[in-house]
Amino acid sequence: MRKLFAPVMIAFVVTACSRVETNRQNEVLAGNELTAANEPANADLSIEPGAPGGLPDNRNLVAESQIDPASGQGGGQVLQSYAALLEQGRFADARRLWTDGGTGSGLSQEGFVESLAKYSEIHAEIGAPGPVEGAAGSAYVEIPLRLYGKLKSGRGFNALGTATLRRVNDVPGSSEAQRRWHIYRIDVQPPL
Repeated sequence: MRKLFAPVMIAFVVTACSRVETNRQNEVLAGNELTAANEPANADLSIEPGAPGGLPDNRNLVAESQIDPASGQGGGQVLQSYAALLEQGRFADARRLWTDGGTGSGLSQEGFVESLAKYSEIHAEIGAPGPVEGAAGSAYVEIPLRLYGKLKSGRGFNALGTATLRRVNDVPGSSEAQRRWHIYRIDVQPPL
């Protein structure tokens, strides 16, 4: 009797676990279908480069080697830090990456935080930096940017455009802070 009981019990446990896992998978799939039905058309989180609503498909890969902080890729790293801070909800820290300690954003710290408080999720895709251009003792670089995610209402958003970063060239009298890349302007459509 004992010899027969053990295999039957094992088969019962395996079958029960399998049914529980199948039910969980079905619940997840149903939830995904429901979420997809409520998503606006522009909230697709998997837009390929070159496709409408995605970054340009310029095939310029970002170098994987050590990056010169004064290069365009150094500016790209600042933009990546900005995006990471937005994703973490650290809006006051993100604002400090704008020119003049955040005043370049055009908003007070409270206004900046309030303007982003309507988002429950913010993610970013950052393209390859363009060429660094100079003007009047400063250097500028434009970087393709896609911001996407969800509003607290549950509705998705997708904003595509360009971030312009600025740094002061190594001129006499410039401070170390001025010689670092800062966000000068972000133009995305639709605007955040």
